[in-house]
Amino acid sequence: MTIANAEAGSWVKPDPMSNPRSIERRFRANRFRHVRQLLEAALAERDRVEVLDLGGTEAYWAIAEDFLAEHRGRIGITLVNNEPIPEPKNAALSAVSGDACDAGLFAGRRFDLVHSNSVIEHVGEVDRMQAFADNVRRLSDRYFVQTPNFWFPLEPHFRVLGFQWLPLSLRVALMQRRNLGFFPRAESHEEAWRNVAEIRLLDRRLMRRLFPEADLRDERVAGLTKSLMAVRDRT
Repeated sequence: MTIANAEAGSWVKPDPMSNPRSIERRFRANRFRHVRQLLEAALAERDRVEVLDLGGTEAYWAIAEDFLAEHRGRIGITLVNNEPIPEPKNAALSAVSGDACDAGLFAGRRFDLVHSNSVIEHVGEVDRMQAFADNVRRLSDRYFVQTPNFWFPLEPHFRVLGFQWLPLSLRVALMQRRNLGFFPRAESHEEAWRNVAEIRLLDRRLMRRLFPEADLRDERVAGLTKSLMAVRDRT
């Protein structure tokens, strides 16, 4: 839900991860059980596990606070973003700048787990998605990649039923008229177009094409697939 300041007329970007009771945080906490299984498998093999989180934030990893504390000193998580983010306060996390689609990202290096939550739908056209997927596989044999499902009725970024199925021109027009989900009302046609065009939801067929060797799992709500998870454990 959009948070607005009525007196100042300003808009504040919602942060569902800051609210322990938020639906988003509950979904992510439940989703973390898949990640936890991969981490536990890696911890059984090595004294210290290195995780690469493509597009990750410290706020996301709050869902794993107890698990990280339990394994303090044994898990290191590198957050990669194409824009600067605040230096993490948790000693288990570090942040670097980088393009998750760059074939040279961490060249010659491998990680025990590559993780990505709700990022691949933001990287661009299908060729960029393919480059992202290629990096995931190049950097680890073990990975978790989650993305919202194109066919789930509620678009998760703009919070409008069927928004992703509307013509681009109509989505842009709506973006210019009101705050939508995580986005304030656009002040220009160009801004509205950028906001809408930047997000390209994936369906099952595309996820299978990008991650053919993965176990493709569903996150369901009321019998419908809310999001898709490509999970691979090298064992």
